[in-house]
Amino acid sequence: MSASAPFLPPAVRPALPWSWGATDAERAASWPCDGVLSEPDEALVRAVEVAAPAPVLFRWLCQLRVGPYSYDWIDNGFRRSPRRLTPGLEALAPGQRFCRIFELISFVPGGSVTLRITDPGARRLFGEVAITYAAEPAAAGRSRLLAKLLVRYPRRGAARAMRWVLPWGDLVMMRKQLLTLRQLAEGRG
Repeated sequence: MSASAPFLPPAVRPALPWSWGATDAERAASWPCDGVLSEPDEALVRAVEVAAPAPVLFRWLCQLRVGPYSYDWIDNGFRRSPRRLTPGLEALAPGQRFCRIFELISFVPGGSVTLRITDPGARRLFGEVAITYAAEPAAAGRSRLLAKLLVRYPRRGAARAMRWVLPWGDLVMMRKQLLTLRQLAEGRG
């Protein structure tokens, strides 16, 4: 690849554990995280339909600043992620912390947040990770909650096993996260 050629992220495989709930178009789409990591090893996409408008769903994505909304006993020190919207969290600025181990790189107001792993311990374990979460409008009053991860795996030590463990582990954790955010956006929290 020449120095001036744009980098293309790896294609998302259409089967578990690389893709869950995503359409062919969502897997093939260009995402804000696509330019964050140079030469990622893997791309993963997750998606779920939500019976709430995209602006409501986006507001719940902003809540990732204060909790992971997956299995709190695993990744939030047994602290429950808030079940009510926290005023002010929608005031986004690059550099803010998300889910304890990520930093906000960029955002589209009302649409998406793009994060990069910055916690040193998490980077050693998982490698370089960039994620875009998006709230996309769908049919009347509905939306799609989408997430794309790009991963450049650790190159040394036992952490190299992440290339086999991370896609399945992320599927379990992010499935729970997306389903919890859907439930809360739909007012069923």
